[in-house]
Amino acid sequence: MQEAYKSGFIAVVGRPNVGKSTLINALIGSHVAITSSRPETTRKAIRGVLTTDHAQIVLVDTPGIHRPRTLLGQRLNDIVDESLSEVDAIAFLLPADQEIGPGDRRILSRLRSQFARKNDDGAFEWKVPLIAVVTKIDELNRSQLVDKLIEINEFANFTDIVPVSALEHDNLDEVRQLFIDAMPEGPQMYPDDQITEEPPEEAIAELVRGAFLEELDDELPHSLAVVVDDIIYPDEDESGDEADGPKPKVQVLVSVYVERDSQKPIIIGRKAEHLVRVRKKLRTPINRIVGGKAKLDMHVKVAKEWQSDPKKLERLGF
Repeated sequence: MQEAYKSGFIAVVGRPNVGKSTLINALIGSHVAITSSRPETTRKAIRGVLTTDHAQIVLVDTPGIHRPRTLLGQRLNDIVDESLSEVDAIAFLLPADQEIGPGDRRILSRLRSQFARKNDDGAFEWKVPLIAVVTKIDELNRSQLVDKLIEINEFANFTDIVPVSALEHDNLDEVRQLFIDAMPEGPQMYPDDQITEEPPEEAIAELVRGAFLEELDDELPHSLAVVVDDIIYPDEDESGDEADGPKPKVQVLVSVYVERDSQKPIIIGRKAEHLVRVRKKLRTPINRIVGGKAKLDMHVKVAKEWQSDPKKLERLGF
């Protein structure tokens, strides 16, 4: 008998910086969500599409749930609410190398209010599967890991608990299978080769922001926003023959926003070294997104206190 096809949505939740983007990239086998050692790196609900012979899962990488300090922080929490609204399962990421803390308890209580009902005996019953994914297991030895799994089992009545190291690709197949098992029967929603639901503008903006986070590390103000203003493809008539000289490039016009004038030189670097390095690093992934050779044209601009200004937040895509 032929195996039934399964499809659906899984929200990947957890505190900031627990490895949500790293896990999604590892499962899909490609870079769809930006990763950084800095918390609150993800600012949008990135949807990665994982397709196998018998299933298709859309992984929704939510911004880390946290106590908002700015209007941007509140918007990020709203994005989480939106991405949780219609999911078939939830993956709750808990890092093996950190204690279960107030942030985890806050997420659990939020999930209970949305996805659980209380039985007569006071226990919570989940309306959708809640899978605990214990990340960063490479940081612990075997007996420490066993203790951690017992602690997590007592923390909530999870449907399943699975340990993983996305960086070391340890136990990834088990995570993938567990996610597939949690999905309802359903049709394939996206073509086989599609790995993200993001439009090219958003994918490029996230790549640029991720590259600056990596390039500048601690120097970088967290108040960095990136907007792709336009992607200009050359006219068919212009594309010409190789014999007529090189083909014109796809122009990718990008604005990089900071909150204060003093932050501009940090982004640009001496003799524009940071812009040059980011441009070089992103050449191949951006070429892949636009389907040809691209010229990345970046301008650094100031949008004062944009994280707390509703109009500016809207203009910057939040």
